[in-house]
Amino acid sequence: MTEPNATSTTWPSTPKEVPEKSAFGKLIVLMVTAFIDMLGLLMILPLLPFYAKSLGANGLIVGLLVSSFSVAQLISAPIWGRFSDRYGRRPALIVGLTASAIAYVVFAYADSLWLLFLSRIVQGAGGGTVSVIQAYVADATKPEDRAKSLGWLSAATNAGVAIGPVIGSWVQHWSSHTPGLVAAALCVINVMFASRYLTEARKPTGGTLNADGSKPVRKGSKEAVLRVVSHPSEPASRLILIYAIAIGAFQGTTSILALFLSFRFGVTADTIGYFFFYIGVLSVVTRALILGKLVDRVGEPKLSRWGLLFLSAGLVGIALSNNYYTLALAVGMLPLGTAFTFPCVTAMLSRVVSSAERGLYMGVQQTFGGITRVGFPVFFGFVFDNVGKASPFMISAALVAATLLLGRDLEKYSPRVKTT
Repeated sequence: MTEPNATSTTWPSTPKEVPEKSAFGKLIVLMVTAFIDMLGLLMILPLLPFYAKSLGANGLIVGLLVSSFSVAQLISAPIWGRFSDRYGRRPALIVGLTASAIAYVVFAYADSLWLLFLSRIVQGAGGGTVSVIQAYVADATKPEDRAKSLGWLSAATNAGVAIGPVIGSWVQHWSSHTPGLVAAALCVINVMFASRYLTEARKPTGGTLNADGSKPVRKGSKEAVLRVVSHPSEPASRLILIYAIAIGAFQGTTSILALFLSFRFGVTADTIGYFFFYIGVLSVVTRALILGKLVDRVGEPKLSRWGLLFLSAGLVGIALSNNYYTLALAVGMLPLGTAFTFPCVTAMLSRVVSSAERGLYMGVQQTFGGITRVGFPVFFGFVFDNVGKASPFMISAALVAATLLLGRDLEKYSPRVKTT
């Protein structure tokens, strides 16, 4: 397969993609898999700052803990993407889930900061398969349906976001080991479920040839990563940069959110789960019931810009909130922002790259997202400790708003498909 022009508005052909009739069934299985995976993750994540604080960590150390996950994910994401392009999405996903199970067991028995770091690194290495799941959805759906399908997938993950923290807050009272062990058990169940019901969305490309019998020329991970930097005006590069800056700014503030809420509102490990439950419910409703209709009505480029505005406004609102009512209003903007931004950006990226390199570029997107997820939590942890408790949210809002310039004319690369 020849390499498509990176700035072309004609989508590459996808002869190996599955027929439309099987797309919905594969999406359902992926949704169940993603839900169980996120359920386990969010049982642990809100408790992490409190566990770290009990072991003597400050805001900077908590930021480093969050970043350690992203460092491992940064390194592994392109490797997983290329692996899945060559050998298939299914084996890559199953190995990643197994790594998460191991990480949760380490977390369950962590009695020192270095063991917490170890659990995050192991889980981050497995977490590089996020790009595999995104490529899986892109393989199984038509271009015009990808944002909606990714929205449904993220609705499933956000159902886990809603329920996981509440369960984690409950079971931590049984034993300090219980949250990690329950999360590990869920991962084992997920591996068994995926092994039984998840089938390949496309034929692996390891042994395929071009029509003339020659081997297809594909970019390596390093080449694809460097192209984003050397050709920042290309649509794929701009989409990756929008994703990276926005996800880094958002997750950087999330890393110290529990500490901020504890400082300003007295939130504890017992009550933080209900806060995430509120976010999760709003996220599920937005992605399952609203996203698809708006994609059809206004298109992915415009909707992604709306999302960036909502996300920026929500972060400012959190910084300025002084009671639960203003906090609830500000937090309510975050699910709108993330739901409108990330599925649309990822869907547009899947349309401007070759299907043979879709996993690679999804991995590159996660690499750049990983870079910002490494740097921003550390930076915001430092700012939280030394500048001001609300400063990370104001800085994050400014960075998110700045990405609007990168998405100013993406309509010509992602034309709307009119529905009747």
